[in-house]
Amino acid sequence: MNLFPAFKQSKIRTSGATINLVVGGSGPAVLLLHGYPETLAMWHKVAPALARDYTVVCADLRGYGGSSKPQGLPDHSNYSKRAMAKDMVEVMAALGHRHFHLVGHDRGARVAHRLARDHGKRVRSLAVLDISPTLTMYRRTDQDFATAYYHWFFLIQKAPLPEMLLAKQVPHYIIGRIGRGPGGIRVFDRNALREYVRAFRDPRTIHATCEDYRAAATIDLLHDKKDLRTKIKMPVLVLWGKHGVIEAMFKPLADWREVASDVRGRSLDCGHFLPEERPEEVLAELRRFLATHSDRQP
Repeated sequence: MNLFPAFKQSKIRTSGATINLVVGGSGPAVLLLHGYPETLAMWHKVAPALARDYTVVCADLRGYGGSSKPQGLPDHSNYSKRAMAKDMVEVMAALGHRHFHLVGHDRGARVAHRLARDHGKRVRSLAVLDISPTLTMYRRTDQDFATAYYHWFFLIQKAPLPEMLLAKQVPHYIIGRIGRGPGGIRVFDRNALREYVRAFRDPRTIHATCEDYRAAATIDLLHDKKDLRTKIKMPVLVLWGKHGVIEAMFKPLADWREVASDVRGRSLDCGHFLPEERPEEVLAELRRFLATHSDRQP
């Protein structure tokens, strides 16, 4: 089932991967990056409406969906957010967009954070959905957080243990992670859910996504620590779920103001998966934010 009927699907080869994407609309460019354990399909309730005023690019991160899934390196560097961000810069350049707005949810927001760090001159604005910065979250880890985000600590275990265990429970695991919000699984489109399960049945996807988390717990932290003295300069919008872990255990606006100089945002009445649980509110917030900064030169 095509969740983006007016969009064009294509694949672009970068220096480190082949990235699957869909493109639609016209106007200033906006890149949307998905989270775990999903694919670009998660934007299907937001992207078509946003494409009325913008050129919208929805891309599968390296290792996810229809993008390539290289074997992880011993130091996990090919799944560092730096490597994954470079993919997206090269994708946008190949599409003719040297400058663009950047929106990320969950893992995609972590890639977006690193992209804004490494390639700030390309990013007009940054929106991050339901995360605090990775280093902040690890530094504040306690029993409550480790219990709520147990997958962070399960997925980073040495290969192939998590890969082998997940391979036996794909549908149950995916539905369990996605359907834990206040609206349950019923708020998610069945075709999107099928896409998430289909993509995750590939053992290469399971390995790649574990590598994403292994990188986050190792090399990504080294990169983040080196940047502690420098703040991101572009405007940042932070949105998070009122009923999620970020609201309960972190201070997202304060957390982002530690790493960025121009931050605003608010919580939405939902769980972790904002674009699917509250798409109209996400769309309204993005439209206001993007309209304010559409002419901004990085």
